[in-house]
Amino acid sequence: MGKLKVYADRMSQPSRAVLIFCRISGIDFEEIKVDISKGQHLSPDFTEVNPLQKVPAIVHGSLKLFESHAILVYLASAFTGIADHWYPTELSRRAKINSVMDWHHSNLRNGAVNYVINTTLAPALGRQLNPKAATEAENVLLSSLKTLEDIWLNGDGGFLCNGIQPSLADLSMVCELMQLEVLDERDRSRILSPYKKVLQWIENTRTATNPHFEEVHNILYRAKKKFEQQRARTAETRTGPSNKVDEHLDSICVIWMQSQDKVVLTEGNLCKRQENLTADTHQRKK
Repeated sequence: MGKLKVYADRMSQPSRAVLIFCRISGIDFEEIKVDISKGQHLSPDFTEVNPLQKVPAIVHGSLKLFESHAILVYLASAFTGIADHWYPTELSRRAKINSVMDWHHSNLRNGAVNYVINTTLAPALGRQLNPKAATEAENVLLSSLKTLEDIWLNGDGGFLCNGIQPSLADLSMVCELMQLEVLDERDRSRILSPYKKVLQWIENTRTATNPHFEEVHNILYRAKKKFEQQRARTAETRTGPSNKVDEHLDSICVIWMQSQDKVVLTEGNLCKRQENLTADTHQRKK
């Protein structure tokens, strides 16, 4: 059938879930980087793999498959030696995992993605921060976290649906929540700290999938540090005696590309539009 090819950008949460699953399951695969920041997802070659031009996608023999949950289910079913807890053969257990994954996209993903964009990343997209949209997204996010806490994590198993080991749903949804790492730490703590089961579940999934979890998320941790540095320098600029834009801001260009199955954060030089936003802010202070 040929070696599995996984097309991914590691700044995409669903891409990370697929990569972690392949690594922890010992699947022999080739990771093919699709650099969203360079528009590689729009190339003719990738469009042949996925006409929707989204990551992740896979090619396995003659099969071309996209949508991360479909990919995860296929991998768990098509390869031998996959631990049963990821996608159990027992039908009632499997059905529960499917139900959580179906719930994920219209609830947790919807709230988390839109909250991060409208509180943190809109300026990098050339848009204004939208407090109203952020409030609406926060309501969806908090409602989703409460559902996780009270329903999906209702039990002593430590994982979704009272599982004692992680499933595909656990991996996919924890990777989703990892995007909150780019928020201001106080805001992230405000959102997550009331949900003790959720916090423990995130750590349980991280521990169960390490060292692969940390290795695949390393690019996100680097981006988080750059955000923290940028926030600190912005605070200094606002309180300092000069209105001059700090020419030595650490390089960072943040682009989140939102679609049904990807949210991408890429690094580069400080966007020109971000420089213009900063300059406009100083001009208003004069």
